[in-house]
Amino acid sequence: MSVIKKGIKYLFDSDYRFLINATLFGYKNMPDDVFLKRKFKATMGRELDLAAPKTFNEKLQWLKLYNRKPEYTMLVDKYLVRDYIREKLGKEYLIPLLGVWNTPEEIDFDALPDQFVLKCNHNSGVGMYICRNKSAMDIQKVKQELHRGLAQDYYLPSREWPYKNVPRKIICEKFMSDTPGATDFTDYKFFCFNGKVDCVMVCLERSSGDTKFYFFDENWKLKRLNIRGKNAPEGFTIPKPSCMDKMFRIAAKLSEGMPFVRVDLYQSNDQIYFGELTFFPDSGFDANLLPETDAYFGSLIDLNLINNE
Repeated sequence: MSVIKKGIKYLFDSDYRFLINATLFGYKNMPDDVFLKRKFKATMGRELDLAAPKTFNEKLQWLKLYNRKPEYTMLVDKYLVRDYIREKLGKEYLIPLLGVWNTPEEIDFDALPDQFVLKCNHNSGVGMYICRNKSAMDIQKVKQELHRGLAQDYYLPSREWPYKNVPRKIICEKFMSDTPGATDFTDYKFFCFNGKVDCVMVCLERSSGDTKFYFFDENWKLKRLNIRGKNAPEGFTIPKPSCMDKMFRIAAKLSEGMPFVRVDLYQSNDQIYFGELTFFPDSGFDANLLPETDAYFGSLIDLNLINNE
């Protein structure tokens, strides 16, 4: 879309204008419930029903407002959650930590190995750098991106409140892959509802620029929950990872007592590693989610379990 067309759309499309303004300015003084209703309408094209939410996207907005447990702030902190995983599962499930800093200037890049992963502990994406060859790294550019990441208010654009008070840091983890020499580290994202795992979303070929997503249940049967899955031929499958059964059990354990959480795990050389806990996939504004999947996942979230006292 050209700049002129964007300008015209900004002037005459109130939903588009709201989304642009929300990205630029954040509507800091707008109450969370009002903001979420406006953004939901602008993104999803329909009103957000907070009085009787039914779909997955709707219920995630409700949970943002009414399931504010203080411990969730620690659970989304990519640094502090390591202590939780160490106590809950054991240190062997943690990707080795190479360093933690408050600013990019504190990092001694000479002391880091040839391959590593840098990221901020309070957000997703901005500031992350996956180093596969340190000799090709532009250190100044990496520092600039880390400053951008540290400055990002991850709470404000979609009101994911657990991120609001995370003490911001930079962490460095060991570079990991599925097998020695491989370029990919396959994501296994488990959709969990109060200790019960419905399915895992397998994210393949991320480095190709065309990530492929498939959903499987605990019996490793394809669940046709997305367009790629719906269009897959009868009997379609992919090789089942060696640790998948154990990963389902781990995801169930980590999700106990939570109405919904996505548990991200990895497998490298037949060893399971923890990734992160995600309470609001796509911030609950996933317009690409199949309507039937939005309704199905929504039916699995029991809001009656929430103690609002």
